[in-house]
Amino acid sequence: MARGGFPGMGNMNNLMKQAQMLQKQMAEMQEEISNTVFEGNANGDLVVAQVNGKKELLSLKIKPEIVDPDDVEMLEDLVITAVRMALSKAEQETSEKMGKLTGGMNMPGLF
Repeated sequence: MARGGFPGMGNMNNLMKQAQMLQKQMAEMQEEISNTVFEGNANGDLVVAQVNGKKELLSLKIKPEIVDPDDVEMLEDLVITAVRMALSKAEQETSEKMGKLTGGMNMPGLF
């Protein structure tokens, strides 16, 4: 019998410690990503959107020269493009960082 209990308990304790360490690292990574600002732009920085890792829109800047009351649809499209680009960057970096941490394992519900 293994020392200190049942056979294989050392392996189980080691697995538990590894799981706790991974959980802590994941929490730290989530915090880091949540506080990261991602930027997307459209049409040469005429519209710039910033989001955080929580996918919250932080700011939206529109250069006055792009505002045309006769073509509001173009401005709307540029805003959508900039926001989508920023969100895409946030999603990509989140996936890359979490993938490195989890060794590529798919862990639903993390983000």
